[in-house]
Formats: sequence, C-alpha cells, structure tokens
Amino acid sequence: MNYTIFQDLTQPVPFIILMGVVGLLVGSFLNVVIYRLPIMMQRQWRSDCLEYLKLENSEQGETFNLALPKSTCPHCKTPILARHNVPVLSYLWLRGKCATCKNPISARYPIVELLTAVLSMSVAWHFGFSQQAAAGLVLTWTLIALSGIDLDHQLLPDVIIFPTLWLGLLLSLFNVFTDSQTSIIGAAAGYLLLWSVYHGFKLFTGKEGMGQGDFKLLAMLGAWLGWQYLGLIILLSSLVGATLGLTLISLNKQQRETPIPFGPYLAVAGFIALLWGDRLNTLYFG
Repeated sequence: MNYTIFQDLTQPVPFIILMGVVGLLVGSFLNVVIYRLPIMMQRQWRSDCLEYLKLENSEQGETFNLALPKSTCPHCKTPILARHNVPVLSYLWLRGKCATCKNPISARYPIVELLTAVLSMSVAWHFGFSQQAAAGLVLTWTLIALSGIDLDHQLLPDVIIFPTLWLGLLLSLFNVFTDSQTSIIGAAAGYLLLWSVYHGFKLFTGKEGMGQGDFKLLAMLGAWLGWQYLGLIILLSSLVGATLGLTLISLNKQQRETPIPFGPYLAVAGFIALLWGDRLNTLYFG
C-alpha cells in the first residue's frame, strides 16, 4: 500500500504538485534565512571585534539563530501563532496585517513563498523524479536565499556559497549535471572571470564595480553547471541587470550613483542555465 502511494507520487503531475507544496514550506523557511542570517553574521562580527578589543559584549548569552527566538510581529513583538504562519494562506486570511496590532505585513513574505513554490515546480517538471531534480531544488532554494540577502544588504554570505560550491564539485563525481573536470574548470574560471573584470574596472576608473561575493557566486554556478555555461550566465545577467537598472533610472526610482546588487541577476541567469542552458547554448552557437 505504502509502496503504491510512493509510486503515485513519483508520477509527473503528483510529483510537481508535491514539490509545489514543499516549495511553499521551504519558502517560509527562506524568509527566515533572508532576515536572520545577516543579523547573525553582524552579531558574530561584533562579538569577534569586542573579544579582540577585550570589551564586554552586552549581547552575550542571547540566543539568536534560525530557530530561536520564535518569530514575532516586527511592530508589536507579539509571537506569531502557528495558524498565522501558514505559507501564503495566512497572509490572505489576515489580509496582510498582524492579527494583534493590525499593522501591515510585508508582501515580500508571500512573494518569496510563491516564488519558491513556482520555481520548485519548474524544476520538478523539467527533470522529473530524479537525482537531478533533487540537486536542482537545492541549488534553486540557495539562489533564492542569496538573492534576497543581496537585495537587502548587498551581501552574499560565504556561509551559504562555499558549502554549495563544494556540493556542486562533489555532485560532479557522479555526473549529476556535469563531470568533475568540467566542474573544476567551471569553478576556477567563474571566479577568475569576474575577478579580472573587477580589477580591470578598478584599474581604469579607480572604483569598485562589483562585490567579491559575485566572483564566488559565479564560481559556485560554474562548479554546478560547468564552464560551458559561464558565458551564457554572464550574458543573461548583464542584459537583465542593464535593462532593469536603466528602467529604474528612467523612472527616477534609482540614482545613477546608487550601487545595484549583481547577485540576483547572476542567480536568475544561473536558474535559466540550469533548466534551459543546453538549448540556449545550442541556439547561440548553432
């Protein structure tokens, strides 16, 4: 009986629906990661500085991680009940407001949950029930978390990028997306490509054109997908970034001098390459 249920879930439509539900739940967790991880990092940096200076740390002993303390309303600090924390549905039921103080809840929470669900279903639809789908989901969720953090803080945490990069290299041992030689070259070339652009731009302009986290993110994508996709990822991310940047400037939503995080554009391009990179490369190179 249980085996029959498992077989049913591996069929295309049930599998896609299941991954949509899983995506909603993971999206809720990614909201926590996007909000809390930068705060955890800042607290750790502060703690390290105070320890080096031999000063007292007033926050020492306070527990703050991805699990504790429990989520609260940012306005009234009332703990959020489980029934008010159901992905998307709770937001709609509460009409986008806190159940206690009635202050508005950011629409980004359901957007991240829905985005994670839709992209998870896309991966499930594209790869089917396979090890590629499992790996592709991990990469997709990682890219969503990195994009959210970069948009908020212009920061791409090593604590996310490096483990994911190593995972991509390990997966290449089993030819999940590419072979080991292609993966290693992809990681090295991805880093060096943007490193060269960064130093060339700085040499000619005296300014920093991008953050060093972008080098590591492209290296991570190179480790997962192989060096053959690096040109496509750079081209797509540059086109999306330039188009969106010029649009925001023309609408007076952003100043020319305001730095634009490049990580989300690399993430979008990486996801496109994950699903349709073969076809796009074939189209481009004929």
